[in-house]
Amino acid sequence: MSGQVMTLKRIGGAYVAEAKYESLRMLRAPAFSGPFLLIPVALYSFFVSITAQGTGEVNANTPAYLFTGFSVFAVMGPALFGFGMSVALEREQGLLRLKRALPMPTMAYLAAKMLMAMFFSLLTSLMLTAAALLLSPLALDPWRFATIAAINVAGTLPFCAIGLFIGARVSGRAAPAFVNLAYLPLIYLSGLFIPLPAGIRFVALFSPAFHLNQLALGMAGVGAILSPAMHVAVLAGVTVLFAGLTVRRLSRTG
Repeated sequence: MSGQVMTLKRIGGAYVAEAKYESLRMLRAPAFSGPFLLIPVALYSFFVSITAQGTGEVNANTPAYLFTGFSVFAVMGPALFGFGMSVALEREQGLLRLKRALPMPTMAYLAAKMLMAMFFSLLTSLMLTAAALLLSPLALDPWRFATIAAINVAGTLPFCAIGLFIGARVSGRAAPAFVNLAYLPLIYLSGLFIPLPAGIRFVALFSPAFHLNQLALGMAGVGAILSPAMHVAVLAGVTVLFAGLTVRRLSRTG
């Protein structure tokens, strides 16, 4: 029994160590941490200031739309680029094959990247919450802010799966282009910041960013289009679909 406990402890320690060093590695990379930690907060603060200084009539829900929209925008980047670009580069350089040859749990590599993306999502959520409390008229209870942050951290998973799907199939040189081909449409076709024309509004239903934003809006007191269970089901389905299409391929080809 003690041997089994020791084995579980060692396996857990391997996951923790891999996640720790992956998070530190990306946090210490200015080209990654700088844009994904600072740009969402800077843009959110800028648009909140513009809205506050505007002289025209402002929708009462505008502060909530801005906060949840930028929150979703903030969690997408680390997940898509952290998986899409780094997996493509590391796969091309043979690092995945090296990881498989090491005495470490099979899924520790992917779990570390997933936890890294969730860690960045937590950081940006906390920074956006601080900016909202300082600059925005948005009045939410602390538990609502905390719940929105938790929704966003968990909502990182579908974007991790999409990034993984891209990173497992393209070269390191082509990865930035393909990630942006997913990133930008997911932002603009989900209606995060600009309402879509009525004729193509249905397109947003195919974007996980839309469903994550709807969950956050519901917690912010703005009515969602579908039920929370529907939004969760879509996000879970996207995660399972893209992760399932990719994990088996990586386990075979590295």
